[in-house]
Amino acid sequence: MAKGMVSKTVESLGDYLKEQRVASKLSLRQLAEQAGVSNPYLSQIERGLRKPSAEVLQQIAKALRISAEQLYIRAGILSPEDGVGGSVELAILNDPGLTERQKQSLLDVYASFLALNGVAGSADDDES
Repeated sequence: MAKGMVSKTVESLGDYLKEQRVASKLSLRQLAEQAGVSNPYLSQIERGLRKPSAEVLQQIAKALRISAEQLYIRAGILSPEDGVGGSVELAILNDPGLTERQKQSLLDVYASFLALNGVAGSADDDES
């Protein structure tokens, strides 16, 4: 079931990327070259077959001259409720000193703390 959600998110990301590429009047090959990724890899992202890393999304966003945060939201890396600008997630994703695995680990830990505090916050409200 979770896998179905991932592929749905990736498909909508791919559709969005293709729309942005076409609106920018770029061919798949041109965008791939500007973003520094291979043509087949970019094609697979657009078709929803691959889920790109935050770094690749950032490169694609730069090449398309669009917001990387919007791509993060479309890819399911950020939640729209997190708000854009100044969030912990964006700081983690934009840190060049971390590997992709380290970034994902930090995001997972942060999300678990938020979930825990959300549950604890409800219990605290009930006691008041």
